[in-house]
Amino acid sequence: MGYTETGRGTAVALLHGFPFNRSMWSEQLEALKGSHRVIAPDLRGHGETTVTDDAATMEEMARDVAALLDELKIERAAVGGLSMGGYVALAFCRLFPHRVRALILADTRAGADTEEARRGREELAQRALSEGMEAIADQMLPKLFAPATLVDKPLVVERVRRMIPDTNPVGAAAALRGMAVRRDQKSLLPEISSPTLIVVGDEDALTPPSEAEALHRGIRGSRLVSINGAGHVSNIERPTEFNSALTDFLGSLEP
Repeated sequence: MGYTETGRGTAVALLHGFPFNRSMWSEQLEALKGSHRVIAPDLRGHGETTVTDDAATMEEMARDVAALLDELKIERAAVGGLSMGGYVALAFCRLFPHRVRALILADTRAGADTEEARRGREELAQRALSEGMEAIADQMLPKLFAPATLVDKPLVVERVRRMIPDTNPVGAAAALRGMAVRRDQKSLLPEISSPTLIVVGDEDALTPPSEAEALHRGIRGSRLVSINGAGHVSNIERPTEFNSALTDFLGSLEP
């Protein structure tokens, strides 16, 4: 399993979105390394982590993260994820609640896919396998960013564009099928007792602010931060604002 580890202190595991890799967290690793031990893995089928099955479920990815923490001798961590990484973080929270010191959910949702969304994921999986990841990049990019990002931040857009073709099409298809069959986690939300931060770009078209608000209502005592001018990849589009929310939250936790 590919991963990056940096810093010392309380452990924080950051789980990337689809179809990216651990490099999407570079600004967050830099911001946290002076105060925390940060681990950013490549999830199953992405980056340097291989996949062997037709579907990579969120539970399998969560168990991979738990195994990595075991290898690193980390019993408990603040676990955070963006988009698909948020699905994995919720699965981790359900499977290993005793290991979650805090929870960070960014640009994600608790609900399962609709039938229409499942069909869309299978179509995208087939396209990844038949046409390659460049075609996926062309299809996804307009939906990932706030409109102003697409116009004013070409380097940010290009950085994300470069990440997508680096993902193996087989891994991408497996992740898409895993997301399509993921369980509805809404019933889990009232059971979450770990301190929780919810972050959303106010122009996120894929998991809109209403999804973040539902998470906030469902998780008792959670903190909700909306980032102005950000779309679905808020940590990359607005890293300063995202990092401020993240460091403020982690700094508020009891030692």
